[in-house]
Amino acid sequence: MAGPSDADNEAPEARGVSRRAIVRGAARFALAGSAGLSVSGLLDLNAARTMAQTLESASPQGTSEPRPVTFDALVQRAERLAAEPYRAPSSDLPQELAALDYDAFQAIRFRPEATVPLGPRFSLQPFHRGNLHAKRVEIVLQSPDGVRPFTYDPDLFDLGPALKGRRYPASLGYAGFRIAFGFDAGRPKDQEEFLVFLGASYFRIRGRDQVYGLSARGVAVNTGLPQGEEFPDFTHFWIEEPQDDAASITILALLDGPSLTGAYRFAVTPGEPSTAAIETALFPRRAIAALGLAPLTSMFLFGENGPGVRGAEPFDDFRPQVHDSDGLVVQTPGDRLWRPLVNGRPAPQISSFRVSPLEGFGLLQRERRFRTYLDVQARHEDRPGLWVTPKGNGFGAGAVRLFEIPSRTEATDNIVAAFVPEAPIAAGKPLRLAYGLATVGVEPAAALVPPLARVVSTRVGSAERLRPTNPPSPQRRLYVIDFEGSDLPDDPMAAIDVALSASAGALVEPYAEQVPQTGGWRLYAEFRPPEKWPAGDVVLRARLSHAGRVITETWDAVA
Repeated sequence: MAGPSDADNEAPEARGVSRRAIVRGAARFALAGSAGLSVSGLLDLNAARTMAQTLESASPQGTSEPRPVTFDALVQRAERLAAEPYRAPSSDLPQELAALDYDAFQAIRFRPEATVPLGPRFSLQPFHRGNLHAKRVEIVLQSPDGVRPFTYDPDLFDLGPALKGRRYPASLGYAGFRIAFGFDAGRPKDQEEFLVFLGASYFRIRGRDQVYGLSARGVAVNTGLPQGEEFPDFTHFWIEEPQDDAASITILALLDGPSLTGAYRFAVTPGEPSTAAIETALFPRRAIAALGLAPLTSMFLFGENGPGVRGAEPFDDFRPQVHDSDGLVVQTPGDRLWRPLVNGRPAPQISSFRVSPLEGFGLLQRERRFRTYLDVQARHEDRPGLWVTPKGNGFGAGAVRLFEIPSRTEATDNIVAAFVPEAPIAAGKPLRLAYGLATVGVEPAAALVPPLARVVSTRVGSAERLRPTNPPSPQRRLYVIDFEGSDLPDDPMAAIDVALSASAGALVEPYAEQVPQTGGWRLYAEFRPPEKWPAGDVVLRARLSHAGRVITETWDAVA
């Protein structure tokens, strides 16, 4: 379940690599290779946030062709490809590149002066193949003037000491690419990277002043099922060069894997928030047990609700919290559900939230204060959430599934959320869908409607402190949930109605009070467990109403 690349050339999640080691490498790169560039916030933990310098003299290799590829033509290509047997990408990577260790691979650097301009405000840098990034992707740049294949050129890179003197042919290709943008229209050449496509169907996007965190994917196939997960690849990209001073860029991508093919169109607009309008046509080669649409992948190590579930081993860490996302939000007409993320179970867990229709879902990072994380380099407080909004006819009936993998290291992306259709995915039965993807920073966010008060913290402790029993019962737990939002009553004496439920045991003796320090409201409730715990999670729910109207999200957590 590891995610895509965190660093210049490799995914630390795929190895036992300390994120702090990556930070040190990132600092060296940012300071050595960014003269004259704007480095917002100095550096990003992931080292993938190299700021690109637009040079008018830079241009990709290859000759122009007269006819740019359209999305409709790509859909037809994907459909034809699905009718053929799957052919795995050839393993044509030279042995010395495949054998590179982590440090030698990280020593491969793109030369900033070779950055490729894409119109006045965008630019591109490719990733070199090697180490774990063995697969080649084809990259084509296209404009109304024609098509230019972006072929491999060894002079674009400093290959480092391990590969000194080596030369590779144009057929080597690239592993992926990153795109930078001039956020300030008055300084179009002062650019910052905001978008990365690297590894399988993974991509990362950030808003202005954010740093990379969680990832999105084109599709997820059989995540968490016994037969094992499949990772289809984006194999070809067509990047439409923005014209004039356009503030958006369009990327077409071809997906291929053993179970399906797909055509994708990404219309990406960087900013605050950054957004992507995504359209896709999927063509299954065979039946798929669980097809995850608009999947998101993130990391949650530990947070405010402790190490995770009952019996979980605590983390010996100087930081109060470590995560790229702290909760899942699922929005349906008139309701919005917040599920705090969990780590520490003995085995992976799938939670399913049936929705009909789905208005949106996302993995969010709601805790935005530095003092909550105390990590100067990781900057967890500046990592984006991602919000998915179905368009057109939506995704149909189905469920948002949350997959949580036990993890003891922050180098592993252990959280996956995706929409799984209820209708069976049969061979030869195509799917067409469109959705929006938006980065989310400080809330409230325009994408999340209706304007219900948000769950901003979930804290758990012993209920014995209030009314101790003799002998004390370690099973009695007090849940404290904080809500904030403009829809909450200002009057501390307002009559608040509390709705509680538990799938086993009981939530009892609720008490709600205004928090004058924040202007929010706090709910206290004691959980009394069942005499016999069920095999799976015990699900707890709560929400607040006032004057006959629901005023908060539905808090949904596990005991």
